Amino acid sequence: MFYGEVILWVIAAFFVLAALFQLFFYLFFYLAPVTLKRDKRDPGNEAVSVIICARNEAANLERFLPSVLEQNYSNYEVIVVNDCSEDDSDILLNYLEQKYNHLRVSTIKKDTKFPHFKKFAMFIGIKAAKNELLLFTDADCEPVGPEWINKMASGFSEGKDIVLGYGGYFPQKGLLGKYIGYDTFFIAMQYFGMAARGLPYMGVGRNLAYRRSLFFKSGGFGKHNTLMSGDDDLFVQENGNATNVALMLEKESFTRSVPTTSFRQFVDRKRRHFTTAPHYKKGIKALLFMEPMTRVLFYASFIALLCYLFHWEIILAIFGIRLTVQLIAYILNCRLFEEKNVVVLSLFFDIFSPFINGLIYITKGAKRTHKRKWK
Repeated sequence: MFYGEVILWVIAAFFVLAALFQLFFYLFFYLAPVTLKRDKRDPGNEAVSVIICARNEAANLERFLPSVLEQNYSNYEVIVVNDCSEDDSDILLNYLEQKYNHLRVSTIKKDTKFPHFKKFAMFIGIKAAKNELLLFTDADCEPVGPEWINKMASGFSEGKDIVLGYGGYFPQKGLLGKYIGYDTFFIAMQYFGMAARGLPYMGVGRNLAYRRSLFFKSGGFGKHNTLMSGDDDLFVQENGNATNVALMLEKESFTRSVPTTSFRQFVDRKRRHFTTAPHYKKGIKALLFMEPMTRVLFYASFIALLCYLFHWEIILAIFGIRLTVQLIAYILNCRLFEEKNVVVLSLFFDIFSPFINGLIYITKGAKRTHKRKWK
């Protein structure tokens, strides 16, 4: 009986520590984007080069590229790098070049002796860019409105070198679509929150901007050129700091993308992203590891203590405090990022996402075929 009570007290101690760590993350990081003071920025007026790399994306280019080409911005060019496409991308882009004089196309011919990742296509686009401000998105992305370039470019008005934008997904029916929406929202809440606290460690290539001079001054993708991923997160981590990164959180600056409808494709995409995790800074890795670990510990110890009704009033009170703070953070950030229907299933996903991500992470090297994919 004595040893059983000691074990319960140990579990209770872990429960309290996990709850405190979770509250720290929510109060210090996850609520940071909604509490961040957003001064009115001057409208963007400096010349911008929008860069889109595409491989076999004719259907998406036909659907989304016009919205990029028809922005309310007076001084910009759009560079599409047509990277070894085997569909009708060249025909479509040739047609759009005739229609829009600010569209430029760089074509990379297929060479079986020279396989490459997306970083090479991005480098070609950056080299071709005429302007200092570079704005990146993907072929399957659509700006939410015609002020996208204007809003993203305004982030540079304070002398910033990097501008982080939000890249969400179009709503998708089904459990997978809802989980992708939650996962994207949670990651954004995390990296925007950490950047707001002076710890920028990633952005998303669906909506990211930085100075051309910064790219070449820092050596571009040289440090991680052999990695399949890292053109967005590792570049931001290596070149961003507490003073040179701007967070663009106005809804007109957002983009939306087409989510995958295949669980296998979702897993492959997560695996590619996780290949960059070992290259994060030690402090960032520690925080990103401790958050899901303490989440699992929090739920597991809560269930164990509740099963034995061990000081259940106090345990429920602590659980309720964490749940209340979590819901407040989710609701406020959902409003900020214009995400709907995330809160309802977020509590369910909150429990299981550490296990899903953990399983994908530890098996990221089990399947080698994904390393040959372009992105």
